[in-house]
Amino acid sequence: MRIQRIIMQGIHALGANKTRTFFMMAGTIVGIAALTVIMAMGSGAEKKVMKRIEGFGPRAIMLIAGGGKDLPPPDLTVSTLTLDDAEAIRDKVEGIETASPAAFKRGIPIKAGSAQSTATIFAVEPDWNEAWDWYVSDGDPIAAEDVATLARVCVIGQTLSHDLFGNESPIGKYIRIQNVRFRIKGVLERRGTSPIGTDFDNRALIPLTTGMRRLFNQDYITYVRIKVKNLDHITSVQKDVRQLIHERHHILPSQENDFRIVSAKAVGNMARGTSGTLSSLLIALAGLSLLVGGVVLMNILLISVGERQKEIGLRRAVGATRKDILFQFLVESLAVTCSGMILGSGLGTVITLILMQTTKIPVVLSWEPFALSLGFALLVGTFFGVQPARKAASLNPVDVLR
Repeated sequence: MRIQRIIMQGIHALGANKTRTFFMMAGTIVGIAALTVIMAMGSGAEKKVMKRIEGFGPRAIMLIAGGGKDLPPPDLTVSTLTLDDAEAIRDKVEGIETASPAAFKRGIPIKAGSAQSTATIFAVEPDWNEAWDWYVSDGDPIAAEDVATLARVCVIGQTLSHDLFGNESPIGKYIRIQNVRFRIKGVLERRGTSPIGTDFDNRALIPLTTGMRRLFNQDYITYVRIKVKNLDHITSVQKDVRQLIHERHHILPSQENDFRIVSAKAVGNMARGTSGTLSSLLIALAGLSLLVGGVVLMNILLISVGERQKEIGLRRAVGATRKDILFQFLVESLAVTCSGMILGSGLGTVITLILMQTTKIPVVLSWEPFALSLGFALLVGTFFGVQPARKAASLNPVDVLR
């Protein structure tokens, strides 16, 4: 009963001066709201990373022309990677299910009658579908015969199909890719957009030989998509591919590679690193806001102690102990930060829901921000409330009442 009475007295004291109480809450509200939004964005970024890894393929690695340690888009002007390299990988590296070479060009103009568009053109071999786990939804894929005869046939994506033919079936119709006439033999399954917003469905696949000799006029490829049989062997396959290309390209240990090998793990680490750095910065800013809020809370409570000296002295005179006074002011401090936590979490949740509805920023609401916010509220309330509470408890009731 005594503890309950002290708690009610502390809450009543806060209610008696609502403006001051709000200002004490303000820093906590802002900090907790920011923390809630940041953690929702962090969870969304993590989900985006997992989606990117899933889209890349956990059993896949990419051998890409051009050196460097980062993972930018392939440099389409690099001519160091050849079909012979892809054939050597198939013959000499164990544990491989497919090794599918390809070349591509972006922003290629395409026409069908009066309709026109631009798309990315991929010159591929028949195993492209298996390598990417991406098949046709209508018609037929690129076949070995198409590659052998330099056939002018293509398989197009859903976006390109809609842009050129609307709701009509494009199978058997003709399009012009850079003024070269191609017959459409299939339509790819819809894949949607990439994590960075690229439209996967705005593309056309043509036979690799046709692309290299009749369209791109080049004798090199852009990448080799390698799919391993067993996920446990992906590291060893990656090592063997690197060693093989070193030997074939006569690259010395002191020289920079003229190729890159990218795995799902590397893609995930890059995405996690980027989002993690941003999240750390934002969390630091939220923590700074909570720290400032704690300092404001402590100073206002110290002012409150000075203004309430007579009240404190009177309570001590009628039997309240130092511990009672200390406990009351700690209750007031914790009540402020916990109330701020509740309001801040509510504000952060509202902002997160608005972001979900109005932007493409990936956000995911979960229970972790609320648990962390409660911990922060208790920590800030206790740490910054101790000094005012000790000052109030140390007041001499005789001196105060005089």
